[in-house]
Amino acid sequence: MEEDHDLIKRYLNGNQDSLRILIDKYTSPIYNYTARFVGSFQAPDVTQDIFVKVWKNLENFDLNKSQFKTWLFTIARNTITDYLRKKKIPSFSSLGDGELMEENIQDSAILPDEVYQKLQDKDMLSKLIDKLSDDHKTVLTLYYQEDMTFKEIGEVLGKPLDTVKSHHYRAIKKLKELCTKI
Repeated sequence: MEEDHDLIKRYLNGNQDSLRILIDKYTSPIYNYTARFVGSFQAPDVTQDIFVKVWKNLENFDLNKSQFKTWLFTIARNTITDYLRKKKIPSFSSLGDGELMEENIQDSAILPDEVYQKLQDKDMLSKLIDKLSDDHKTVLTLYYQEDMTFKEIGEVLGKPLDTVKSHHYRAIKKLKELCTKI
């Protein structure tokens, strides 16, 4: 499979098929990420809005500055936030100052991925994840489903690495608590 940067270069040089390949590659991950926040009924429209923004701004993407996947998920996050704000639904940006304390938490006690291994029922896991805050849900989705690193997730969220690690730790801890109540 071709690298994202090669596809972007080819598209910017006039090869329209390169954009189609790039969109095909990321449609499912972006749709799944979007549906997690806006629901499956609205996800197709929001996903389309995301890819329209990508198409309109692709010539401004700096191939040397960041990875396309990170840039794409940043656009997705911002588009979802805008959609939720317009619909007056609490979103990523509605977190209070209490979240700032997470920046100071050390990551040495991060729990292992055993919560994911023990939860084999995807529907149950999905319901449990939906009970998490948007930032925690985002970190888990990007880390486990999209295989992003904590650094990449930090770029998408616009948050420091330690904050992302803290969100991951707290999300896993909350999932573990929720599992014990099942």
